Amino acid sequence: MQMHLERLDFRLQLKALIRKELQQILRDRQLLFLLFAMPILQLFIYGFALSPEVDRLRLGIVDHAGSTISRALAACLVVNGVFEVEESGGTEAQLARKVQDGQLDAGLIIPADLERRFRSGQKTRVQVLIDGVDANTAGIAGGYVGQILAAFNRQLTTGTQLPRELVAPQITFAYNPGLISSWFFVPGVIALVLNLVSTLVSSAALVREKDSGTLEQLLMTPVSSLQILLAKIVPLSFLLMITVFVALMVACLIFQVPFRGNLLLFLFVSFLAILVGISIGIALAAYSENQRQSLLTSFFVNLPVIQLSGAIAPLESMPEIFQWMSLLNPLRYYVSCVRSIILKGVGLEEIWPNVLALAAYALILLSLSSSRFRKQLK
Repeated sequence: MQMHLERLDFRLQLKALIRKELQQILRDRQLLFLLFAMPILQLFIYGFALSPEVDRLRLGIVDHAGSTISRALAACLVVNGVFEVEESGGTEAQLARKVQDGQLDAGLIIPADLERRFRSGQKTRVQVLIDGVDANTAGIAGGYVGQILAAFNRQLTTGTQLPRELVAPQITFAYNPGLISSWFFVPGVIALVLNLVSTLVSSAALVREKDSGTLEQLLMTPVSSLQILLAKIVPLSFLLMITVFVALMVACLIFQVPFRGNLLLFLFVSFLAILVGISIGIALAAYSENQRQSLLTSFFVNLPVIQLSGAIAPLESMPEIFQWMSLLNPLRYYVSCVRSIILKGVGLEEIWPNVLALAAYALILLSLSSSRFRKQLK
C-alpha cells in the first residue's frame, strides 16, 4: 500500500513539474521562436541554398566570326538556362580580366574562321574559359558545354555528309586547372570558422562576466564601460589573428591550397571580418540573459549567415531572392575576398568594393553593438 502511494506521489509530482516546465516554455516568446520559427527558416535556407543544380552562370562572349553560325552557337549555349550572356564583344584580354575579377563565370571565344572552316567541313575549336575556383561548379559547367556543343553539332550535320564534330570546345579551367575541390572549400571553411569562433568566444566571454558578477565589480572601479569593452576586443582580436595565420598555414601546407595573393591584404580583410564577428558576439551578449541563451541564439544566427555567404555552396546556384538576401550578409564579402586573394592573386584594386562593404559592416556593427552593451552596463 505504501509503495503504491509512493508511486502515485511520484507520478503526481512529475506531472506537476512537466506542467510547470511547459507553462514556462510557452511564456518564453524567444524560446518559442527558436523552437518553431527558426527550424522552418533553416529548412527553407538549406533546401534552396544546397541545391546541386548549376544554372544562371554569367557568360561573356567574344565573337570574332560575327556570322549566322556563330550567333546560333551563342544562342545554343543559353537556351537551357545554364548560362546567361552578361557580356558580348570586347577583346579576349578583357574577357579573361572579367573572369579573374569575378564579374563572369565563363567566357566563350569564337574564332574568325568559323564560317570558312564549316563550309569546308573542317573542325573548329572554340575556346571556353571557366572560372575553376569552385571545382564542382566548373566541372559541371564544362560538362554542360560539351553536351550543348554535341547537340549543336547534331543539328548542323543531320542529313548532310559533313563530319559529326564540326565545333569542338577547348576548355580551360582558370586558377584551378586540376579542379581540386579542396581549393574551393578550404578558404570558405577558414571564413566560416573565423566567423563562428569570433562570435561565440566574444559573446561567451561577456556573458560569463555578467553571470559571475565581475562586470559589476569592474564598474565600481574608475574605469569606464568603453575601456572594459576595448579590453575585451583588443586581446581577442590579436589571438584570432594568430588563429587566421595558423589556419592559412594549414590550408597551404596540409591541403596544398596555393596562396597567390598579398599576405598583408589577406590579414587586413581577416581583421575586418574578426571585428564583424566580435560585434555580432557583443550584440548577442547584450540581448542574452545567460550563457546558454547566448550560445543557442548564436547557433541559430550563424547558420543562415554561413549558408548565405557562399562558403559552402556557390551563390550563383541559389534562388535569386537568396542572392539578394546575401548582399546583407557581411560574411559573403569576406568569403569573396579570401578566395580572390588566395586563389586568383588579385589585389585591392579588384576587390575594393568587397573590402569597403566589409569595413562598413565592421564599423556599423561594432558601433551599434558596443553602444547597446554600454547602455546595459549603466
